[in-house]
Amino acid sequence: MAVPGGDVVVIGGGATGLSAAWWLAREGLRVVVLERGLVGWEASGRNGGGCTHPFSPLFREEQRLWPQMDDLLGHPTEWRPNRIVMADTESELAEMEADCRAAARDGFHAEMLTPQQLHELVPIAGPDKAGGAFWHFGGHANPQRTVQAYAWAIQALGGRIVQHTDVTGFELSGGRVTAVVSAAGTFGCDAVVVAAGPQTGVLAGWLGVHLPVTPARAEIIVTEPLPLMAHGGINSTELYGRQTLRGNLVYGGGPHEWLPPADLGRDRPTTPLVRNLAKRLARMFPGAAHARVLRHWAGVIENTPDGRPVIERLPEPDNAVVATMSSVGFGLSPATGHAICDLVLRGRCDFADLRSLRLARFANLPADWRERRGWVPPDGTGTA
Repeated sequence: MAVPGGDVVVIGGGATGLSAAWWLAREGLRVVVLERGLVGWEASGRNGGGCTHPFSPLFREEQRLWPQMDDLLGHPTEWRPNRIVMADTESELAEMEADCRAAARDGFHAEMLTPQQLHELVPIAGPDKAGGAFWHFGGHANPQRTVQAYAWAIQALGGRIVQHTDVTGFELSGGRVTAVVSAAGTFGCDAVVVAAGPQTGVLAGWLGVHLPVTPARAEIIVTEPLPLMAHGGINSTELYGRQTLRGNLVYGGGPHEWLPPADLGRDRPTTPLVRNLAKRLARMFPGAAHARVLRHWAGVIENTPDGRPVIERLPEPDNAVVATMSSVGFGLSPATGHAICDLVLRGRCDFADLRSLRLARFANLPADWRERRGWVPPDGTGTA
């Protein structure tokens, strides 16, 4: 059944796909977003909310855009600036000093914190930390509110979001994608963006492209509200997250529960990691060890072999862009969507060098890369 299509069909209603659709709609294109569940239902709405990725080629654009996103989208994201990183050991502290020097070379201000300074800024951390770093850049936002803000902004620009719709194939002609086939019908298009999280590798395969990626289930816990700290964006070297505007601590941080690479089933919100995370959070914030865990949830994330994203316009079909963010999609989403829009419209990104994110870096990847990394489920079903 043919249904009205668009200039661009975006597959995936997470932060990356929604941001791409929003940027494309801003350019006046007719955009359709196809999402198999609800927008932001997987990792994009179920993460720690960090917006600080200094080692990404998209970092500068990420930092330029986040302070503007509430105004640009017309809806609140609850973005807040700055980031504190805590160190438990002298070796971690030395790594942070190197990161501060690197930030300074790139024009971003960061400073080291003594244990006393850290305790003053983060009183629940306790006085026994080795120290830390204060990044006067970066920040954090509310994933659920941000994803909804993207969706409303797309609709305000005339874009369509079709939820609860599985993509089942593509129609191709003359080396181009001409339509996306789905449970809701066939959507004609002039270009397609595949940004479907853990399913991106499967969908890329249908386009004749091998994109090595494997899924994992990651857990987040949420505590009862605590008194608000001066800065809510606080990481250790093993846990990431934030304090919400209501005062809840929202934290996660592995180990991941690896899934079979072709597992396209819905995520299950219970994993063996909840008690483990609660214990580590109490160790990170001993002043909050009494706080009750109110709820927890899991999101399915995708991981490439080197842990870095893939963002590329394919040589064939030459009107398809694939994007898999390898667990950092939410924070980079304003910049990623801008880059994808550039790739769709011009075939290149005009504000960042994306060569390090090309698929070609995996040309000689061994077939058993998952097993070599230990990224396999407990039953060992890790073959490609």
